[in-house]
Amino acid sequence: MPMLALIRHGQSQWNLENRFTGWWDVDLTSQGEAEAQQSGTLLKTSGIVFDQAFVSQQTRAIRTLWILLTEMQLCWLPTRSDWRLNERHYGGLTGLNKAETALKHGEEQVHIWRRSYDIPPPPIEAGSAYDPGEDRRYKGLDIPSTESLKMTLDRVLPYWTSTIAPELMGEKNLLIAAHGNSLRALIKHLFQVSDDLITGVEIPTGNPLLIELDTSLAPISARYLEPSRAKPLPHIPG
Repeated sequence: MPMLALIRHGQSQWNLENRFTGWWDVDLTSQGEAEAQQSGTLLKTSGIVFDQAFVSQQTRAIRTLWILLTEMQLCWLPTRSDWRLNERHYGGLTGLNKAETALKHGEEQVHIWRRSYDIPPPPIEAGSAYDPGEDRRYKGLDIPSTESLKMTLDRVLPYWTSTIAPELMGEKNLLIAAHGNSLRALIKHLFQVSDDLITGVEIPTGNPLLIELDTSLAPISARYLEPSRAKPLPHIPG
């Protein structure tokens, strides 16, 4: 049966500063690097033989993958990078401190922007310092100006269906290094988590979620490799 490991990048600089990050390309902190290295140790200890890796086009996820593959002595592993695995775009909230934003707009409004399934934040203004529109890695793409979790799922799912799922159907064991919301979108799809429950799913940084799948890619079991740093996930078999 194929195995799938989902890894949220290690702590980033804006995680540390409690800022909305989204598509802004921040790097890992020293703690984030340590979390990535620990992810590699845990995955190596699992004994799973991985065949391929997928990663977003954002530095914090890419460096997490590099570090963990180095730890696993798998730097040669075939890897594919795609923007559709990027973090959710936080629109006009990008760069703002979460606590200060709550004081300005009210905790209830910020909670809606952060945790509702289908209500996106205000779009980012064109020409904003945090607008990724001029970034050459996204040249020629119709990239979003803001996203809800639903919108994130809408662009992650076609990539899953067209590119990742066929590899799993070929009984390959895969790694995906990505972000809290792009991985949350995959978890919603794989485990059929409801719209209401998925917004409460927390995915810790640098803690691999190892999922065993059957031949139709339905989950058989799932477990975090560092369970003391993870909250229980709804509708996920043990």
